[in-house]
Amino acid sequence: MIKIIKTNKKNKDFRILIKELDAYLEKTDGEDHVFYKEFNRLDKINNIVVAYKNKFAVGCGAFRKIDIHTVEIKRMYVKKEHRGLGIAKTILTFLESWAQQEKFKYSVLETGDKQQEAIQLYKKAGYLKIPNYGQYAQMENSNCFKKSLV
Repeated sequence: MIKIIKTNKKNKDFRILIKELDAYLEKTDGEDHVFYKEFNRLDKINNIVVAYKNKFAVGCGAFRKIDIHTVEIKRMYVKKEHRGLGIAKTILTFLESWAQQEKFKYSVLETGDKQQEAIQLYKKAGYLKIPNYGQYAQMENSNCFKKSLV
């Protein structure tokens, strides 16, 4: 059984998971990692969740406010040995529900071409591909998505 908790950026388990995520992204993003790393800093992210399976942290996710109507899903990660079990979908659904409770109407996100599992997850969850937004506008290997939360 998966348990999701709301937390903050000081959470020890979250910090460990983020280090693993960053190490993974450094390998997959290659030269572009330095660019993307700037937009994954935790100083602007306050809505964070950690997923636990049998009391062990196995995944995380977050969102940040873009504007009064929109949040951006950030820092989605599930440990490799726990992938394919629906944990990422559970985290994403929890984040969307939380954003709805906070009265947000839309969710956007970005993921790279090399994160094909993530792209499939977001499409299955109802996200639609949109033109690259903000800092990702000129990035050819970025894929941006949007979903209505209402």
